[in-house]
Amino acid sequence: MSSELAGVLQLVALIGALALVYRPLGDYMAAVYSSREHLRVEKLIYRCVGADPNTEMRWPAYLRGVLAFSAVGVLFLYALQRLQDHLPLSLGFTAISPDQAFNTAASFVANTNWQSYSGEQAMGHLVQTGGLAVQNFVSAAVGMAVAIALVRGFVRARTGELGNFWADLVRGVVRILLPLSIIGAVVLVACGAIQNLSGIHEVGQFGGGSQQWNGGAVASQEVIKELGTNGGGYFNANSAHPFENPNPFTNLFEIFLILVIPFSLTRTFGKLVGNVRQGYATLATMAIIWVGFTALMMWTEFHHGGAALQEAGGAMEGKEQRFGVGASAIFATSTTLTSTGAVDSFHSSFTGLGGGLTMLGMMLGEIAPGGVGSGLYGMLVMAIIAVFIAGLMVGRTPEYLGKKIGSREIKLAACYILITPTLVLGFTALSMALSGPPESILNGADSSVNGSGAHGFSEVLYAFTSGANNNGSAFAGLNANTDWYNTTIGLAMLLGRFLPMVFVLALAGSLAEQKPVPETAGTLRTEKPLFAGLLVGAILIITGLTYFPALALGPMAEGLA
Repeated sequence: MSSELAGVLQLVALIGALALVYRPLGDYMAAVYSSREHLRVEKLIYRCVGADPNTEMRWPAYLRGVLAFSAVGVLFLYALQRLQDHLPLSLGFTAISPDQAFNTAASFVANTNWQSYSGEQAMGHLVQTGGLAVQNFVSAAVGMAVAIALVRGFVRARTGELGNFWADLVRGVVRILLPLSIIGAVVLVACGAIQNLSGIHEVGQFGGGSQQWNGGAVASQEVIKELGTNGGGYFNANSAHPFENPNPFTNLFEIFLILVIPFSLTRTFGKLVGNVRQGYATLATMAIIWVGFTALMMWTEFHHGGAALQEAGGAMEGKEQRFGVGASAIFATSTTLTSTGAVDSFHSSFTGLGGGLTMLGMMLGEIAPGGVGSGLYGMLVMAIIAVFIAGLMVGRTPEYLGKKIGSREIKLAACYILITPTLVLGFTALSMALSGPPESILNGADSSVNGSGAHGFSEVLYAFTSGANNNGSAFAGLNANTDWYNTTIGLAMLLGRFLPMVFVLALAGSLAEQKPVPETAGTLRTEKPLFAGLLVGAILIITGLTYFPALALGPMAEGLA
């Protein structure tokens, strides 16, 4: 069997698995967020945090809950890292430096999981399991809660109430993420991923010498890393490490975990708004972009010119032999079109155009299918933009799901789509203009190798694209463990996560206050293929116009050289 055929068959198997669980999981999540009953364990949690889950919140109160909870998470995780050497299960590691502790705390609370450290050489078991893994659950649940609040904005009328943040947060963890993670962890352990709390072992190597290996609760953290579109690995090699991702089956299973909730949330959306065809239209938009990007990525990595690449069956540098080009391409596309950031290969070693595709996937806003929750609300904001454009074209007041898209709504949507490009391009420009930050680019003295050439620029652009879009993957050629990058990427992650949520919740509140608009013969049918095509075009054009100059300086220049 050829490598190309193996990659295509894996893609087909993945699509089939996602299709099988789409309806039951989507319906289940809709039932979870529409339920008025509280489980006994949920009631206990509400008493502990002093929250009344039955109190309806308007958007400012909902936002205060999101920001207050996340701020406490940043402070707790920062303190845990700074006090690591005084805590049990530290494995003898010292405390994390202040700038790196801030960066890591911001990263995991923002669902980014950018890592400027090697996990097996810096973080003990308590920080990994009691700090980082916990944030993997709750940060994902926060994103899901905000998405559901926006959906309620479309559903509700003449009220600004969006539900209860604490109830949405707890239900997301207890009823969705935790049960699925338990099942997924059992699968990973059965397939060879490790799960223990052992210390550091010194192991002999073939040919002499030795190296140190850590144990850890890897399987349980790996599953929520992927399921919650987090991405932070237990080991520096991330999902390329055999302890995290032992074989081709677990590799495909982890891609499935990355995509299953974001895609299934479109079914949840359709059920909650009372029109499943709206969910299918959103799903089709996401699927078209994801399949298109995957096909392009496989083509660039399999058929890039060069005798060495052709002899190897594709661009194998930086890829695991046990996965191959096809599976690595599917993983790279899936992890950058979502807000996951996990990697089973080094994106810096991809071909110039392949590396550009990973960046472009993040620049779309990670909405195909996007992160857990964030992908859905990002796509709905883009749908509002597309409806507005269509309304201008035909001279009608734009409407979406029975709500008018007026000046207030379009201003909030516009602010949403402008935040991330401002952060990415602004911080990238500063990092290239100042004298110190470019020194972090590997081989920066030699413009012919990485460094100050197109590839070096791509490394910096990728870093801030990944941080501001809450992805967390890296080009692996940038020394980001410096005061400048720890601080600026940390700020980009926090601002890129929570500023958009401000506008999403304000938009939800504005929509919820409206009365429904009756459908007429002139209403744009947003559940039809025509609208899905319009939405795909709007996403690609807006992103292209925004980022094309920067992409032309980096991956496009390298790919065409």
